Amino acid sequence: MGTSPVGQPTRGTTGTNRLRRNDRWIAASDAFRRAADPLVVDLGYGASGVTAFELATRLRRVRADAEVLGLELDAERVSTARGQLEEVRAGRTPFASDLPVSFARGGFEVPVAGGRRPAVIRAMNVLRQYDEADVADAWRQVASRLAPGGMLFEGTCDEIGRISSWVDVASDATPVAFTISLRLAELEHPGVVAERLPKALIHRNVPGERIHDLLTALDREWHRAAPLSTFGPVQRWLAVVTALKAQAVAVQGTRSRWRLGELTVPWHTVAPRP
Repeated sequence: MGTSPVGQPTRGTTGTNRLRRNDRWIAASDAFRRAADPLVVDLGYGASGVTAFELATRLRRVRADAEVLGLELDAERVSTARGQLEEVRAGRTPFASDLPVSFARGGFEVPVAGGRRPAVIRAMNVLRQYDEADVADAWRQVASRLAPGGMLFEGTCDEIGRISSWVDVASDATPVAFTISLRLAELEHPGVVAERLPKALIHRNVPGERIHDLLTALDREWHRAAPLSTFGPVQRWLAVVTALKAQAVAVQGTRSRWRLGELTVPWHTVAPRP
């Protein structure tokens, strides 16, 4: 391992509740809930430590022994986050003063003290400035740091967290699932997620590619379900998901997840064509 963190600097944009949809996904994941050591890394958390604080708050509701480690390439960002953590410890923020959070410098090498291996690594909005050809290597390097049975969640969201998507990547760097998570209220059409696809997919939203087929089907069924808007956007979305299942799309999860504006499919459903 080199002396300098591995990776390219991110823009650092972040904000309160920006990653709430991904937080919720991690808290429900088997990788976290069944982990022998529920350590979660917030990789590339940005210019503020708030996403790590929010993640820890939500995870601790599920497991009291959860811990979150925020890693950033930039030493100044780490210093800023540690200063914020001092405010948390002093009880001068809305967060619990004993929140199980720490911050350190680190990148794709995911340095963790004591040889611990994270149950989950979250890397949201980290690969946006990379080339698509770099994604597989990044997944391999980061996923190699996971505990057995751990999971990397890598993806993208908009600035206010209403439009999100991510890939579940196993500890052997195999992508296993793809999730779209949308705020249904005021949603014009599901295809808006095209601008917030993970780097592995964002340039593949063209005719002939599987992700394009999925987004086209989502928008088609959203339009067909327009009469259900009278009963609210959740009922309209449930009708969309039900229609996709009827068309043999391998939708995963249950209605309780779909009601959150989520749609999860196996990776092969959207995997780029060779």
